[in-house]
Amino acid sequence: MKILFIHQNFPGQFKHLAPALVARGHEVVTLTLRVKEPGDWQGVRTVPYEIKRRPSKGLHPWLVDFETKVLRAESCFAAARTLRDEGFVPDVIVAHPGWGEPMFLRDLWPTARIGLYCELYYSITGNDTSFDPEFPKGDAEADGIRLRLKNLNNSMHRHVVDLGISPTQFQASTYPEDWQKVISVIHDGVDTNVVRPNPEAQFALADGRILTRDDEVITFVNRNLEPYRGYHIFMRALPQLLKERPKAQVLIVGGDDVSYGSAAPKGQTWKQIYIDEVRGRIPTPDWQRVHFLGKVPYDRFLSMLQITRAHVYLTYPFVLSWSLIEAMAIGAPIVASDTAPVKEVIKHGETGRLFNFFDVDAMVSEIGKVLDSAEMRSDMAKAARDFAVAGYDLEGQCLPKQLEWIDQLYQMAPGEVSV
Repeated sequence: MKILFIHQNFPGQFKHLAPALVARGHEVVTLTLRVKEPGDWQGVRTVPYEIKRRPSKGLHPWLVDFETKVLRAESCFAAARTLRDEGFVPDVIVAHPGWGEPMFLRDLWPTARIGLYCELYYSITGNDTSFDPEFPKGDAEADGIRLRLKNLNNSMHRHVVDLGISPTQFQASTYPEDWQKVISVIHDGVDTNVVRPNPEAQFALADGRILTRDDEVITFVNRNLEPYRGYHIFMRALPQLLKERPKAQVLIVGGDDVSYGSAAPKGQTWKQIYIDEVRGRIPTPDWQRVHFLGKVPYDRFLSMLQITRAHVYLTYPFVLSWSLIEAMAIGAPIVASDTAPVKEVIKHGETGRLFNFFDVDAMVSEIGKVLDSAEMRSDMAKAARDFAVAGYDLEGQCLPKQLEWIDQLYQMAPGEVSV
């Protein structure tokens, strides 16, 4: 089988699937913006492409997003045409459509079966857009139109996709009914042989102190510290949390940039904005127990989760973070927001504790309950680990299902478009 992967930041969500297909003996190629020169990644032939056309000036702001995606789709199409002219004809194309790249590939390879990674469909209600009243849209009605236009990219790909794959039920449910008919819910997977409890784990702080499971450690993780993942809510809990837990060490992982949502006001970062908001209510000795770690290597990330007594996770109704499933697999006691994607995996009182996203007092209370009960922590840790292994283990669950999904794609009749 000849398989083509399309992802601007390859391997992205395909980091396990692509090498597994190579191991099966298939010819696997990827088109990506990530590399500048042709090469090889774990047996995958990597072919770069560039975006050469610049965005238009003076374009209507509602159309800027779609134009960006068309520019990428055009560039990807040009690189794919070169591949075709060299004789490469894929049986299966697997792509992330979020940036537009696979939009025109059906025109180029009409017999290829196309599988798309369905991450999120935009909506003005029920999802992230109108969730947080602290960040209202200037014109809600107009924003609904803007979001509908933002779904032009999704609409264009509906006429390309044969089968879809989505990592969670929540994410699949954001798509219209006709999309849901072709989407399989299969998570990317976590290697639970690596991501597992370690009673002997240690975590070194910058000042040389070593933290272990004997310490009262509270952890909070974002890719970047920002409101979409509840950083502002967590920070507002710190004054009371530090007061009530005089022995706690708080470890905060995350960069200063923005992964989702709006950027901070010009010249500022969300990280510093909320530090400034709460710092005056936290005595210096308490503040010294708060450790901003930035972005950490994966092994340190795992060690941190292996020693935590309370791992706090918040998110808007949005894409579920891999880090939450990893925390469950590692047996971390979890305190999390009761938002839709979280409730798919955290059952209150079983695999973790839930609180209203905006209720700072409830968060502090739930953290306190977890810290005060070794029995609760142990029971939740075991239940979370068991849940993660049963449903999200890479080798035992997710990768075999992903490979079955590829086989299902391949077995479809060429040109059998599900529209």
